[in-house]
Amino acid sequence: MKRVYKLRIGYLVNTYPRPSHSFIRREISAIEDLGFQVHRFAMRGDAAALTDPADQQEHARTERVLEAGAAKLLNGLVKQASSPARIKAALAVAQARAKAGESNLALQIIYLAEGARIARRAQELGLAHIHAHFGTNSTRVAAYARMLGGPPFSFTVHGPEEFDRPAALDLGGKLARAEFCVTVSSYGRSQMYRWAESADLPKVQVVHCGLDLTRWSDPAPLPAGPLHLVAVGRFAEQKGFGLLIRAFALAWRQNPALRLSLVGDGELRTMIEGIIAAEGMTDAVSLLGWQDEAGVRAAMDAAHALVTPSFAEGLPVVIMEAMARARPVIATYIAGIPELVRPGQEGWLVPAGDADALAGAMLQAAQTDPSTLETMGRAALARVTERHDIRVSASQLAALFSRAKG
Repeated sequence: MKRVYKLRIGYLVNTYPRPSHSFIRREISAIEDLGFQVHRFAMRGDAAALTDPADQQEHARTERVLEAGAAKLLNGLVKQASSPARIKAALAVAQARAKAGESNLALQIIYLAEGARIARRAQELGLAHIHAHFGTNSTRVAAYARMLGGPPFSFTVHGPEEFDRPAALDLGGKLARAEFCVTVSSYGRSQMYRWAESADLPKVQVVHCGLDLTRWSDPAPLPAGPLHLVAVGRFAEQKGFGLLIRAFALAWRQNPALRLSLVGDGELRTMIEGIIAAEGMTDAVSLLGWQDEAGVRAAMDAAHALVTPSFAEGLPVVIMEAMARARPVIATYIAGIPELVRPGQEGWLVPAGDADALAGAMLQAAQTDPSTLETMGRAALARVTERHDIRVSASQLAALFSRAKG
């Protein structure tokens, strides 16, 4: 029997999929499980970076707008702009946003052409709604698509990039044009409130990123031996990896039994390798490179706790994943993190950028007896299960999509 869909919608991301976008893939899958048909749009892909089979399959399912070519996009813009008033209004927005510093005018025209393409494809596919992830150019494209005859749209703001340039990115203006905006934490909601008109405040809704807990359940027991920490992410200053390796060196000098595994890679790798060699920590620090989901789980299972030293975040999915593996967390007291990790219950929180405080938390964790670490891990698992089940998050989004349709 032919399946009857509750709603046909589009998801729009600038570059998709990426290894760091597994949370979007999970969200789409859970929405589809609820009976929605989802068409994936991306401006471009990043196939060379994909090692996870699930990401590779998602890449094959995604329509990449820029692959249509410049000539077809511009021709489509002309055809889509059947109403002179529409194109005039959209061009006025493009000029205003270029003047405000969102991007130069040439990029705004490209976004406009991408929006025209998506508006036409949405009409062809019968899409009732477009949802964009990240309040940057993907949301601008969705807004242009709407102005050129496409369906209503909404967007999810994650941070920190959006909150670094909220005025230039026109978060308030995008919210005014959207049906609603999702933030992944109460902190994110507060930042959107800063730029919203009072009439648009009810549009801002908190929907947590979720995990497919069936894939993260049944965590392994904590390993035997001295404290082993794991960090997962891009080796970049924003993620705090430069400070992390310096803080670990401070802690390791006091407790040479400490161990640290780093999952990821990035521009700070050479510097990190230099500090490891200079401090004589070759046996204490392992560089595991990028790992797929199974590799990340294995690295977490081999550790006693996750350490996340970020300077700027939204609400890191890696923290949710570690908590789902019943691992306590050492993290910085920023953005949405304190909403999930409570000091003394699921882990430790330290001021961002404070190497001494981070080293102190590592040493404190090392001095914590195994039974207490296990208790903290169980509390972490219970909290993430309560707050970050993808089925719950998908149901909340589904209700928003259905309501936006009217």
